Amino acid sequence: MKASPGSKHLHRDPNPPTHKSEPHTGSHRSLKRLLVWIKDNLLKERPELFVQGDIVRPGILVLVNDSDWELLGQLTYEVKDGDNVLFISTLHGG
Repeated sequence: MKASPGSKHLHRDPNPPTHKSEPHTGSHRSLKRLLVWIKDNLLKERPELFVQGDIVRPGILVLVNDSDWELLGQLTYEVKDGDNVLFISTLHGG
């Protein structure tokens, strides 16, 4: 699976921009577990800007294979090998 942190480049290690990983072994690989793994392993500072409790903060669009995760069951969606998970901030400063 690929997890692309999108515009969260200010709050994670800058290299690499796309992280190909196998964060979970076994049969249970939900998006909820992926979020916990990203928070614990990729975010270097201020994880509260990415997650709020056990879900992404409002203003972050989550796409799985170009489909909105809300259509797929959000946190309960089981991530499959080859899935592309993308996090996009819809909030912009200015």
